[in-house]
Amino acid sequence: MNTPVEGFSKLSKEEKIDWIANNCTKDPKVTKLLLEQYWNPDPEIQKKHDEFIENTISNYYLPFAVAPNFLINDKLYAIPMAIEESSVVAAASKAAKYWLQRGGFKAEVVGTEKVGQVHFMFHGDTKKLQRFFDDLKPSLLESTASITKNMEKRGGGIKNIELRDLSDKVKGYHQLHCTFETLDAMGANFINSCLEQFAKTLKEKASTCEDFTSKEKDIEVVMSILSNYVPNCLVRAEVSCPVSALDEDDLPADVFAEKMVQAVEIAKVEPYRAVTHNKGVMNGIDAVILATGNDFRAVEAGVHAYASKQGSYSSLTHASIEDGVFKFWIEVPLALGTVGGLTSLHPLVKLALEILQNPSAKELMQIVAVAGLAQNFAALRSLVTTGIQKGHMKMHLLNMLNQMGATESEKKQLVQYFKNNTVTNASVKEALQKIQSQ
Repeated sequence: MNTPVEGFSKLSKEEKIDWIANNCTKDPKVTKLLLEQYWNPDPEIQKKHDEFIENTISNYYLPFAVAPNFLINDKLYAIPMAIEESSVVAAASKAAKYWLQRGGFKAEVVGTEKVGQVHFMFHGDTKKLQRFFDDLKPSLLESTASITKNMEKRGGGIKNIELRDLSDKVKGYHQLHCTFETLDAMGANFINSCLEQFAKTLKEKASTCEDFTSKEKDIEVVMSILSNYVPNCLVRAEVSCPVSALDEDDLPADVFAEKMVQAVEIAKVEPYRAVTHNKGVMNGIDAVILATGNDFRAVEAGVHAYASKQGSYSSLTHASIEDGVFKFWIEVPLALGTVGGLTSLHPLVKLALEILQNPSAKELMQIVAVAGLAQNFAALRSLVTTGIQKGHMKMHLLNMLNQMGATESEKKQLVQYFKNNTVTNASVKEALQKIQSQ
């Protein structure tokens, strides 16, 4: 029975494992063996893993795979992906091969602007606040000089600070809306450090402002934090070819192209479909972000906000047919980094970046956007032709057989059998039982 524990974080790793095994699991001995089984055999590497987060008791492994044959801006890539879902890597690889024969993917970074805000309350004359801010702005930049010095040497830093009055939404609510360029770094710590200094300078200068009343001098800073919504940190990726080049066994090329456009249009207007449509996009994006040690939760939040920017949730991808040419593209906000964080600490993250030929942040943005576009193309292609289950369930077949305890010989026979038969849980179970009975 799980019971409260005092000072858990102060326990040694072994003591934490003992407490979890004895208080939260049915078989402590099996639990301990399982947790230890996933430790890295190199003590130094394991120590690094233990220090990534708090209260570490083991490592949680995800498959680390590669999807080859991605031609992006005339450069060939094998893209590392870390994900647990069957058929994602296969679908991405299939899309990569499909477009390799049709000119590949084109990608460009539209913008790299990141955002942070100081949220504060001011109850007074907003015109006086604006005059105060106009005078304050140079002091804000000056106060962060020691923080921004190295970033500015590399060409980055603070791009702009503006005062926003949002008191019509929340009484007294104002903000310093700040934009940043962080180059190859994700930049979270840099941005938050600047914002906290802005907040400190704001309060100090307000308290001595002669134009303010005593009430107006008492500015209340609520919080200072970066935003994961980065609509101006944007990347575009696309594929295109003549409609006649869209070879499909099940459909004429022109019918296939039209159905692809229709499928995207449905996702644009129907949120129930758009959520699943965009989940397919994120299958590709998240897998590369995880493999390269970036923050997939931040990207997910920002991307889904972007999908709602018109007031309702809609498709991230677009498709068109013009003058006999089929085009399929995506515009997506991606704040990524290739230096700092786990990029220099996690061995597989370092390897993933090496496999990608050590890209800059801009190049990684393009690669990740292409992975999302490829994944979405593969899913839509299946949906409008053979249906999603045919390919997905075949990829899921080995998971089902492993769950059912099939031997290697049985798995080999059933993989062959289901090449031409429909895969369902019931059909697999029945076929396995038939083999076992013989």
